[in-house]
Amino acid sequence: MNDRLPPAATLAVDGARLWQSLMDLALIGATDKGGVARLALTELDRQARDLFVQWCRAEGCSIRIDAIGNIFARRPGVRDDLPAIATGSHIDTQPTGGKFDGNYGVMAGLEVVRTLNRHGLRTEAPIEVCVWTNEEGSRFVPVMMGSGVYCGDFTLEHALSRADHEGITVREALAAIGYAGPAPASVNSGAPRFGAYFEAHIEQGPVLEDAGIVIGAVTGALGQRWYDVSVSGMESHAGPTPMKLRKDALYAATHLMQQVVDIALARQPHGRGTVGCVHVHPNSRNVIPGRVDFTVDFRHADDASLLDMDAALREAVTKLQRDFPVGVTLEQVVYYPPAAFDSVLVDAIRHGAERAGCDFLDIVSGAGHDAVYVARTAPTAMIFVPCKDGISHNEIEDAEPAHLEAGANVLLHAMLERAGVAN
Repeated sequence: MNDRLPPAATLAVDGARLWQSLMDLALIGATDKGGVARLALTELDRQARDLFVQWCRAEGCSIRIDAIGNIFARRPGVRDDLPAIATGSHIDTQPTGGKFDGNYGVMAGLEVVRTLNRHGLRTEAPIEVCVWTNEEGSRFVPVMMGSGVYCGDFTLEHALSRADHEGITVREALAAIGYAGPAPASVNSGAPRFGAYFEAHIEQGPVLEDAGIVIGAVTGALGQRWYDVSVSGMESHAGPTPMKLRKDALYAATHLMQQVVDIALARQPHGRGTVGCVHVHPNSRNVIPGRVDFTVDFRHADDASLLDMDAALREAVTKLQRDFPVGVTLEQVVYYPPAAFDSVLVDAIRHGAERAGCDFLDIVSGAGHDAVYVARTAPTAMIFVPCKDGISHNEIEDAEPAHLEAGANVLLHAMLERAGVAN
């Protein structure tokens, strides 16, 4: 290597450039409270995707877009026959999302490419930065759609047929924003597998901040089961209908919602149970609700315990129909077991933290990430950095620039360890 080039071991990202990229991206869909509202496959998502593609092409990357809209920006290696060492995340947000969830992982990957380019450093294996479609699941279900199709957890056709609350399908939305790509979307249909995949992310919890540690070496993630529940009764006038003659869907549904929390509380410390979305029909002040649709989110670090939570929920549904004059339908819409990340890659993150002069903590992710699906196809690991007060999926989501820079430096060195530095 040219002696004027910095040794790979001392290479560092440009933290100010990384921060500016995050702030520039956050302008697309910016909210009055300082967050971002950029739902998957909307016009705002198109603008953000276009900006990412523009930035990557300016760095000499080739762009591949697959049939579910996933974007792969490739920096060539000396040996392009080797599988790529990849990183990335997502740029869609919650309706009241923040600047960093997902976006940090994509911009940190871009910053790795920019750093290698600025220093003229070539890698043996190619580097790829990924943007996965509809990670949040706010507009379309299933959640983590792009990476789920990629790993073959569900079919491309199933994903394309999913519709939002307005009846717009994923297929229609992809076509509308111009991101229905020609490349195979699944490893089962010929999509390339990675040599390794790293994902940098804000923690979305308070553990690192509480411990005063900047880097989380993520060893795995909680398993999840998501459900759509519908409780049906009968609408009737709130005045003339006596209490004992009502078929109040909301009254019955609230009992089941409380059971969701109780099921999780009985399975601590890793049990999680959440009712996050509720729709009441007809949603009128003086009409007894005739139908309530709501979501259930169960999580646990142990798959047997997660299955036990599923059984408890189904038992609660049976009891509800026995005790109340209502009908209940329960559909599981998402399932993936607890994920253990690759131990060699987790070690690479620990080594990267040591090179960057950062303390690290082994940690388990309570949230789902695209890395969970990618891990089914290639060695995978994640890097966490703290977020202020552990708050995420919120417009006030925040992170320290120095922490984001440190995480990107860890990512840089972990990727170089796997990709190899060309002589």
